[in-house]
Amino acid sequence: MKEFDYYIFIDYSENLIGYNIIERERMIKLLPRISKFRHYKESRNRKIYLNHIKNTIKRDGIRTYFEKIRIVGMKDNIGLFVEVLEFIKKHENCIIFVSIDDFQFRTFMKLVNILDNKTQVVKESKLKKGSTEYQLSLVLDNLLNIERRKDVQ
Repeated sequence: MKEFDYYIFIDYSENLIGYNIIERERMIKLLPRISKFRHYKESRNRKIYLNHIKNTIKRDGIRTYFEKIRIVGMKDNIGLFVEVLEFIKKHENCIIFVSIDDFQFRTFMKLVNILDNKTQVVKESKLKKGSTEYQLSLVLDNLLNIERRKDVQ
């Protein structure tokens, strides 16, 4: 398995899009705390699941493990992509893994001409279920759904 210095996850949920960035050392410490995370859509009782995850995120300080977390409305997706690209450019000596939601992949790739040996960009659907990358992608998935549900209530 290839070792990456940073992991970036870009995901969207209905009218929201977001990203998070985590450094490898922090990722190793975070993984045991998010082992029970799963995709929101897989939950039988979604409201109870989201409340549980929201409490876990708060109690365990999940957000503090990330270099940056940002969630915005879909209309701001290009600005969000630019922020991610600036991070990659600023860390050009690092090996970076980027996972992006399938629906946003084409748009992101049009903006990106960074496909070099040090940056790997994959569609979210290509993440192997149960892998480290898959588990980390669930943090953003759950944060987006918590934020989206906040708007509904």
